[in-house]
Amino acid sequence: MRVLETGVRQVRVALSMVFGRRLNVRAVERLVADALLTLEEFGSLGDDVDELADGPFADPDERRDLQNRALQRTVRRLAKRSPFYRERLAGLDLDGLTAETLTRIPVTRKADLIARPADFLCSAPYLSTQTTGTTGRPVQIWLSRYEMELWPALISLSMVLRGDLGPGDRMQINLSSRATAAVQEDVEVCRLANASCHVVGQIPADESVEHLLGRGGNRPTVLTGNPSYLGLMVTAARQRRYGPDDFGLRAIYAGGEMLSRSLAQALRETFGAAEVGDTFGMTELLPVGGRTCGRGHLHIDPNMGYTEVLDLETGEPAGPGRLGELTVTPYYPYRECMPVLRYNTGDVVRTLDGEPECELAAVPAVSRILGKAGTLHRTAGAVVTPRDILEALDGTPGLPWPLRHRAGVGDDGRLHVEVASRNVGAAEVTERLRARDIDARVTVLPVGDEEAARRFPLRCDLLEHTFTRSHA
Repeated sequence: MRVLETGVRQVRVALSMVFGRRLNVRAVERLVADALLTLEEFGSLGDDVDELADGPFADPDERRDLQNRALQRTVRRLAKRSPFYRERLAGLDLDGLTAETLTRIPVTRKADLIARPADFLCSAPYLSTQTTGTTGRPVQIWLSRYEMELWPALISLSMVLRGDLGPGDRMQINLSSRATAAVQEDVEVCRLANASCHVVGQIPADESVEHLLGRGGNRPTVLTGNPSYLGLMVTAARQRRYGPDDFGLRAIYAGGEMLSRSLAQALRETFGAAEVGDTFGMTELLPVGGRTCGRGHLHIDPNMGYTEVLDLETGEPAGPGRLGELTVTPYYPYRECMPVLRYNTGDVVRTLDGEPECELAAVPAVSRILGKAGTLHRTAGAVVTPRDILEALDGTPGLPWPLRHRAGVGDDGRLHVEVASRNVGAAEVTERLRARDIDARVTVLPVGDEEAARRFPLRCDLLEHTFTRSHA
């Protein structure tokens, strides 16, 4: 009987996704519970788990029709409920909208959200969250109660089905308290997956490392945080001569910033985690997200939203192998309170030249995030991306994590790179860049941590000392 009930719930949830009806949150939560019971009884979830986890949009032959219907449903609701989009969509044939004609609608930018936040509201707000503001002015985002219940249910279902989280796991959450929605989402995901969690925040990194040791009880098995903060934790752990045998981590999930291959390897070697996940997500786009495969492609879930890559030069869909800005439209009914249409993230990626050959090949893919559009370096010889520099320099002996640097193009057309370090010379940094075919003039600033933080601020500098320091 339980198997039959589970099957009925799966069908109902799948039909809601296909036809764009509001999902029954309790039904999704029960699917998570069903999966946990199946694991407890049989030790595995069966051969069809991938199909359930990937969702109805995973089939390439059916995807375009489903996408068009989801886009039409989404824009009709925006035109009816959002003053901002009512103006923007006026005069368009919304019922005939397709992925091909979507480009007739101007993109939405962060500045629009900042200038007219109330005009984006489409339902009753419940929770206010905001971006951390490390790349400019923070954006306040309102979420509905339905969204705050639905997203953790969908995420926990996916994580349980893929074996990423489950009973016996303990997640340590090292995210900024400014990211209210992300923190609450992680807590709820753990609850639904029958895992425990510890919200630590961005306290001084040495204290976070001590929490990982689990001296007061069970050691965390999963860690989540931003790459720059995780880099601080690597440095703190190594200074204390801790190694993988001191920790109980099996997985680390990094997001919000670019994760270099060197830092990912350092996380494995220092904390003993077999998996270091490189994820993509933005407060403005929740629950749309992406994950990086073993071949270094970023695969963005097609079930929750529609993703475009817009050519940097033309603003049109980028051709194979071209650089472009990632632009995303979350679908209704996954995003209902403060949705965005064709949201230009400013993140630059490169389209793939051909179909991906990897373990996530069924999910559409682009390159890893290469940096923000406004931070590309157009030298006389080539375009150098922030990721090019990060991958070249991260892990250089004498340059502790997180890497603090600044780059720009001088009047001579060459790349100029400034690095903060007391333990490395300009010649060595120049050679590391040259090994990646990057011609640069390098300056090393012999400054300490506090001065380096002022010169080259990072997300990890948003420390929350009041959580850990008592006041007289």
